[in-house]
Amino acid sequence: MKALVYHGPGKRVWEEVPRPEIEEPTDAIVRVTAVTICGTDLHILKGDVPEVEPGRILGHEAVGVVEQVGASVTGVKPGDRVLISCITSCGRCEYCRVGSYGQCLGGGGWILGHTTDGVQAEYVRVPFADTSTHLLPNDVTDTAAVALADILPTSYEVGVLNGRIKPADTVVIVGAGPIGLAAIQTAQLYSPSHIVAVDLATSRLDAAKQFGADVTAGTAEEAERVVGELTGGLGAHVAIEAVGVPETFELCTKLVRPGGHVANVGVHGKPATLHLESLWIRNVTITTGLVDTSSTPTLLRMVAAGRIDGERFITHRFALDEMEQAYEVFENAGDTGALKVVLTR
Repeated sequence: MKALVYHGPGKRVWEEVPRPEIEEPTDAIVRVTAVTICGTDLHILKGDVPEVEPGRILGHEAVGVVEQVGASVTGVKPGDRVLISCITSCGRCEYCRVGSYGQCLGGGGWILGHTTDGVQAEYVRVPFADTSTHLLPNDVTDTAAVALADILPTSYEVGVLNGRIKPADTVVIVGAGPIGLAAIQTAQLYSPSHIVAVDLATSRLDAAKQFGADVTAGTAEEAERVVGELTGGLGAHVAIEAVGVPETFELCTKLVRPGGHVANVGVHGKPATLHLESLWIRNVTITTGLVDTSSTPTLLRMVAAGRIDGERFITHRFALDEMEQAYEVFENAGDTGALKVVLTR
């Protein structure tokens, strides 16, 4: 089969690799029918995630059809169409028992495209298939469902829920890529008074408005001015960091009000300065997190009911064997306007 293989920082190849086989009785082999590329994959290619070893198949967001299951799998069967979660869950350990699947101690957590081969391939082995896949209803398309593998639960759990957005809050979201746009969409479930989107790219600010941002800002200075005007100088109730670079994290700590909340969602590859000398006296709460995907069933019901539109994130579509071209488009989003690229068979 063909797969996108990581060969060290800056090196990736769509190449022939062995087709995966059942290794554990809890495994399933899934034929990938729709897959996407994540900003985290780009971080891996930059060398920001050193745990990913050369030879690893990348990717953790996909939909497919079950081809084969291990002897212990009872929740899915060959022929079932499933969403493959970006987080794998053993379902039995201390963390999984309380829904913190991202911290799984039993061999799960974020493993696909990280510590085990991922989904940017024609076939993938999914460990713990009963607890790491979701059956898809007929009225949810493959391409809409792909958004449920990572970006929607990540932005909702790590940004919106961790940030504790309440009705009438002023929320600022720094970064209007796919995660930031998903945060804009899911923040609206809590009726904030204002949503401010901050990004350097005009195309992404335009997208932010389409997704529901009330106000946009193209620079840090403009963001500070706009948030100050909206809040009488107090600052945002919640600042969501959705980029993963030191400058955007530090901007969030400037934009948040005393008693406010900074919810960091971005994947950071470099240290960011934590200005405790000014933050300690302002009662600012800072949260970080890896998504648990405990919200995926809820979000799936909302997509099925038409309350959330997973398709709207997609700007570019490719055939599965156009993986290299899709990466080029996604890597150059500033020029191509790419938000989410989806590859299908």
